[in-house]
Amino acid sequence: MPFQSLPLLALTLQPGEKLTSQPLPADEQLALLFHLAAKAAPSNPESLPGAAPCKIPIATPVAPSLAEAYQVCKAITRHHSKSFFLSTLFLPPAKRQATWALYAFCRATDDAVDLAQNDPACSLAEWVRLARAPTPPPDNPVLLAWHDLCTHYQLDSALVDEMLAGMAMDLTLNRYETFADLWLYCYRVASVVGLLTMAIIGTAPGAEAYAIKLGVAFQLTNILRDVGEDTKRNRVYLPAEDLTRFGLTAEDIMAGTKDARFQNLMRFEIERNQRFYQESWPGIALLPPDSRLAVGAASFFYRTILGKITTIDYDVFQQRAHLTLSEKLCLIPRIWWDVDRLKTQGIK
Repeated sequence: MPFQSLPLLALTLQPGEKLTSQPLPADEQLALLFHLAAKAAPSNPESLPGAAPCKIPIATPVAPSLAEAYQVCKAITRHHSKSFFLSTLFLPPAKRQATWALYAFCRATDDAVDLAQNDPACSLAEWVRLARAPTPPPDNPVLLAWHDLCTHYQLDSALVDEMLAGMAMDLTLNRYETFADLWLYCYRVASVVGLLTMAIIGTAPGAEAYAIKLGVAFQLTNILRDVGEDTKRNRVYLPAEDLTRFGLTAEDIMAGTKDARFQNLMRFEIERNQRFYQESWPGIALLPPDSRLAVGAASFFYRTILGKITTIDYDVFQQRAHLTLSEKLCLIPRIWWDVDRLKTQGIK
């Protein structure tokens, strides 16, 4: 959409000010992204002291083959998300490889914001431009695999834009007033990934609603686990309405407050998160048999992280709740049993 149709407030505020208090529709969010990038990028970046052109993640000096590109995506997935990577090993090889490419693209998109060498809006805008291009840059293995993935599985471009808009929200929003606002963020950066994954692994009618809830559950777990890490980027994802309910403010979270109020808040958030996992679980039966264990394992692994947060007495400022490899392996027989039981509960 044209920049002129963006809210006037978003276009007139100066850099560093809060740009929006509410999430924007996906097309407006991306239009705002390109507008911010245009304002941030100098006409000749090389002419400014210390300045560098916008860079994209994971470029290589030698153009890789497509097979090599997929191997890079595998390595990225294994390095950044050990739980997710282990879950994907239960997929057939073709679905497994495609899922690694999807994860690597999402990871690189996130890194375009969080690890930007210069202006993050400029970095993300360049990445989005290249991701939307009809042909990928030959020196970027993630975009090579991504382009092949989109072509082979005919991924819905509207869903891809929703996901990109979710990543762009981190440029203009670092506080959320309500859980409804946070739900949209979780939907875009996680539920949409689940919907795109179903284009790869297959699904039956009615599975979408379950995938959306599971995606929100995944992202809420990430948020609760990473409260302390997010404060280092001046982000508080916990909704203001929830903070107020327990007598807290965003400033308390930024200060690392972990008193009884914070513990009660975390119990409340974990209980809500657990309900999303429980409500999404039956949807696994609507997936193809060769993909159910993989999704079930991912759900189980992430859900168990919530118990780990409780075990460390909700100290998510100093510790990162996680499962060891041995703990994950010990869970697999239980996961297999629970997934198999779905077939005997009237859901085929």
